[in-house]
Amino acid sequence: MTQQPKELLRSRQFAESMSMPIFLVDPIGNLFFYNEAAEEILGVRFIEAGPMPVDVWSTIFVPTNYIGKQLKPDALPLVQTLTFQRPAHGSFYIVNKIGQKFLITVTSFPIVSKSEKMLGAMAMFWKSKAE
Repeated sequence: MTQQPKELLRSRQFAESMSMPIFLVDPIGNLFFYNEAAEEILGVRFIEAGPMPVDVWSTIFVPTNYIGKQLKPDALPLVQTLTFQRPAHGSFYIVNKIGQKFLITVTSFPIVSKSEKMLGAMAMFWKSKAE
């Protein structure tokens, strides 16, 4: 793994201390980290999943809309944040690695340095057990 900017490392420390699920990616969308609360929803521990590119993590947890159609990566708030370098918000279903289905609401925002360089993005999400 390459050396990450201190702001991204501090974001990871922040995520580790939170009870809210948090997902972190680098500037090109590679998964950098998700916390214990996110592990519970995603159905796999980060230590087991490890870093992965956006085309893997954006489909591995099977995001779908309200009628069950699988969402394309560019429809996900975190990918929108990376693409447009601004906050994004949305709700959708996921089926996690152990087959559980959840409705999640995601708010994502860019992680930007003081010199306004895009360093990655953070997504915080809230879950409801899907019916």
